[in-house]
Amino acid sequence: MRKSDNKVENLIRDVLTDVCEDTLKGYDGFLWVTHTVKYSSFPQSLKIVCVFETNQDRANFLVGEGQQHVSTAIQKAFNRVGVQLKNVGKKIIYETQQNRECGLQGK
Repeated sequence: MRKSDNKVENLIRDVLTDVCEDTLKGYDGFLWVTHTVKYSSFPQSLKIVCVFETNQDRANFLVGEGQQHVSTAIQKAFNRVGVQLKNVGKKIIYETQQNRECGLQGK
C-alpha cells in the first residue's frame, strides 16, 4: 500500500468510526460500518456498508428515518474533512450479520 493510500484509508476509517459511534447510539441492532475503496479513484469508488444484527433490525431501520439520518451524517462527516461525496445514498449498502453468516451478503 502506498503512503497516499494509507492516508486515504486512515481518513475514511476516522470518518466512519465517528459515524458508527453516533449510529450505534440511535438504532437498535446496528453493529458496525465498513467500507471498500479503490484508492486510485477515491472518493468515487467508495462503498460504505452498514451492518445490522438481523434482517428485522435492518427492516426497522429502513422504514424509519434512519437511512436519511445516516446518509446525512456520512455526507457531513466527509465534508468536514474536505471530501465531497456525490450521491452518498447510492454509496451505502445495508447488510445484516444474519445474512453474512449464511453467505447472503448484499441480498
